[in-house]
Amino acid sequence: MGLLTILKKMKQKEKEMRLLMLGLDNAGKTTILKKFNGEDISVISPTLGFNIKTLEHRGFKLNMWDVGGQKSLRSYWRNYFESTDGLIWVVDSADRRRLQDCKDELHTLLLEERLSGATLLVFANKQDLPGALTAEDIKEILELDLIKTHHWRIIPCSAVTGENLLLGIDWILDDIAARIFTLD
Repeated sequence: MGLLTILKKMKQKEKEMRLLMLGLDNAGKTTILKKFNGEDISVISPTLGFNIKTLEHRGFKLNMWDVGGQKSLRSYWRNYFESTDGLIWVVDSADRRRLQDCKDELHTLLLEERLSGATLLVFANKQDLPGALTAEDIKEILELDLIKTHHWRIIPCSAVTGENLLLGIDWILDDIAARIFTLD
């Protein structure tokens, strides 16, 4: 076996990605994770701590970390930053009164050195609710256009219906794969 073949085989085994899902409490992080994994979403309680799911998708092993978003837990978020390939920021598009808090938390996260290489996917969740702001509105309120340090994209979605969840996950995987798995 040539060196290139050995390297390719090693890379195949390493097709793992660590995705960290954060956002304010009640944004829909756990519902997104469960829906994407095909689990029952009829009863979901607030995440006190974290959930980890390891999923296979498109030949990648995804280690998805869903961390609670209550104000009392946010100081612990930094414990989960290590080796993060992608950050999924979940926004409750119908909760207008907390969007400033949401923006502040996101922009603080993006300053973290250990998240510097991570791809950012913003899920504008709860699009199925009446009065939900559009992804364009959320983009403006969160000032996403000011983000020059990370590859990012905002995608409107509904964790309950599953709308655009696959689109978002596929985008973040493609972006990370283009950065990390360059041997293929």
